Amino acid sequence: MDHLISGQVQQVEDAEGTRAQQEFSKFLLNFKDEKGEQIYKKAMRDLTQPERNTLFVDMQHIYSHSNSLATSIELQFYRVYPFMCEALQLATIDECDENERQQMFKKQLYVSLHNLNTKTKVRELSADKVGGLVKISGQIVRTHPVHPELSRATFVCEDCGVTTKDVVQQFRYTQPTKCSNPQCMNRTRFSLDVNESTFVDFQKVRIQETQSELPRGSIPRTVDVIIRGEMVESVQPGDKCDIVGTLIVIPDIAQLSTPGLRAETSNQNRGRALDKDSGITGLKALGVRDLTYKMAFLACHIQHNDSLIGGDVSGHIEETDYFELWQKMSAEEREILKKMSDDPKIEEHIVESLFPNIYGNYEVKLGVLLMLLGGVPKKSKNEGTTLRGDINVCLVGDPSTAKSQVLKTVEEFSPRAIYTSGKASSAAGLTAAVVKDEESFEFVIEAGALMLADNGVCCIDEFDKMDQKDQVAIHEAMEQQTISITKAGVKATLNARASILAAANPVGGRYDRSRPLKYNVQMSAPIMSRFDLFFVLVDECNEITDYAVARRIIDNHRAINEHIVRPTAYKIDDIKKYIAFARCFKPKLSTEAATELVREYKKLRMSDSNNAATSSWRITVRQLESLVRLSEALARLHCGREVKAEHVLQASKLLNKSIVRVEQPDIGLDDDDWDKEIVVVEGDKENAQPAEEMEHDGKRIDPAKLKIKFEDYKKLADVLVLHMRADEDRQGEEEYAGVKQSALVDWYLSTIEEELESEEDYNVQKIICERVLRRLTHDDHILLEVEPGQDPILCVHPNYVIADE
Repeated sequence: MDHLISGQVQQVEDAEGTRAQQEFSKFLLNFKDEKGEQIYKKAMRDLTQPERNTLFVDMQHIYSHSNSLATSIELQFYRVYPFMCEALQLATIDECDENERQQMFKKQLYVSLHNLNTKTKVRELSADKVGGLVKISGQIVRTHPVHPELSRATFVCEDCGVTTKDVVQQFRYTQPTKCSNPQCMNRTRFSLDVNESTFVDFQKVRIQETQSELPRGSIPRTVDVIIRGEMVESVQPGDKCDIVGTLIVIPDIAQLSTPGLRAETSNQNRGRALDKDSGITGLKALGVRDLTYKMAFLACHIQHNDSLIGGDVSGHIEETDYFELWQKMSAEEREILKKMSDDPKIEEHIVESLFPNIYGNYEVKLGVLLMLLGGVPKKSKNEGTTLRGDINVCLVGDPSTAKSQVLKTVEEFSPRAIYTSGKASSAAGLTAAVVKDEESFEFVIEAGALMLADNGVCCIDEFDKMDQKDQVAIHEAMEQQTISITKAGVKATLNARASILAAANPVGGRYDRSRPLKYNVQMSAPIMSRFDLFFVLVDECNEITDYAVARRIIDNHRAINEHIVRPTAYKIDDIKKYIAFARCFKPKLSTEAATELVREYKKLRMSDSNNAATSSWRITVRQLESLVRLSEALARLHCGREVKAEHVLQASKLLNKSIVRVEQPDIGLDDDDWDKEIVVVEGDKENAQPAEEMEHDGKRIDPAKLKIKFEDYKKLADVLVLHMRADEDRQGEEEYAGVKQSALVDWYLSTIEEELESEEDYNVQKIICERVLRRLTHDDHILLEVEPGQDPILCVHPNYVIADE
């Protein structure tokens, strides 16, 4: 099989291999597809190009051409594969012209078989699979650099100078057994002629069995995969791949070449040194080290198995043009996607179909859907500045509010998602680790969760339980989307273009609505600012909601027991295809959208500065970028080429929803908070008049009635500001001189006259209105005093913008 030329050794012809070679030659030259084209004849002409050396052959075509050839390849692949490669080389040379033939004689060609019917689990790879053609699937966890491998070597005898050509290498440096000159007795002294030898690209990767194949409670198995030729560098850590090839047995180089280890002798010789004069005493003296083998997988084809449309679209789907993807789709797929894109309620239908088992929380589900779609990543040509397009989402809330269920659903749905728990993950496990290879003793990079989730989603549960140093490790990955490593002489910057979906419990187990978010979650300010959306899920006692949630849970249990599939608007596979297609769009900001973005950002900043005391996290430029990303994701959802103003408004509402729920808890404040947050209940310290404060016209007023909720304070402030702005518009800016505080109070009391049932209510509302005006003037600086005094004249600050609720 190996065509070793050595001395007087008689060559043995492999009849099975020769028959397979002839059959395969006929197949390459005669096979026609459904359109009647000789596809492999045409593909062989392309192999004359310098960068091409592999012909991709569909196993289904071989089945239809010759069942006996296909069976022979499946059962004895390792035996017939060299003959198939030789048949390809000879057939390609026949197709070449005179100028190309000489070059093709020296070129090593390979056959790559794909589309195999059966798939074998990594755990089922055993000795009986050695030599046969099998297909396995797994996730790439480690890649080695590409090395040149000696394929067919040419040796020169150091004694007589005779050249021995085409010595096939067997996974290690293999010299001829004997000089080809019959008169020369040299068996060991040969030098390699590098110029006449053939080298091929060689790469080793390590795959790990997928979670779906992993038995409960078992550690995932790993297999080393050997890749050659065109397929090197075609996969990256984190890719889920289907690999076609054969299981092989190779010498365990790690055991053979470990420096400083002596050969381990057999039990009889252990404990006493070998006699130097006794010579070789047979197999026992060699020790068991030389007889150590291990299994590896020799790949002839490797491809991503997270293709969604057309069959050969890789996981890096952002690089594909949507028109190119549209061309690869079948008519049925096009019809489904067109129907979905024309659906006016597509957000509701996709959200309902994605999370059928979770009740309510529509904004959370919509935020997760926009995270799956993502914004448009950008890179400036001159400076090389990159702006991320991935959206990071954090869910904070009480136990049993379906946070982990959302994470698990995303992990199952997304073709490239990693699920990990915060406490069980280290900094190296989340980013990347530098480890020493067992065989080459080189340092190689082993991918962590964020690298494995590149171009996907990394779901981190129990985010608040992570150690501080581990949280710091993902700072860079969340904003710059890279991981920088400087360890053991390895300095590298790795890609981690992943969206992060984190779930965290509040401090003490329950969310305290009387305190801002930053006191409820154990997260640093830099990490919090890197999340685009924060959702607070509070477990409230509400009879209607509790009934609906209980009803949904009972329905889920019944459906699982009775194997009932709940009808949904769209199938999961159709949603996957739609999201893959929508991600190919790169919508651009229209002029109206840009104007709206600036206006919404000003509102957020103004609202943040007005409520600095109650603000739980600062509104920064990152929130403006979040608005841009969310708007682009909404435009993608409708397969739009342009971001419109309505997309910005919808994104702003979603961002406001999370920020409002975070910053302004819907509660009545106690005495301490009253002083700090809203209205000073006690009297003016300088002119303290307790009787006037607590009594009106001789009647005592309960202090509890002077406390109002934050929302009521905001509403009252907005009503007063709007009234003053309307007055200003009527009179004109030049003539407007402000309005007296007493006139404002009287106007407000006249508007709520019908709601006042008693004189006490009137007095309470009057005092509240006066205090709110004082607060707006002296603390919030929303109003300005034109003329100070007992009854000051007030006007609205010209820069104040009322934030939408």
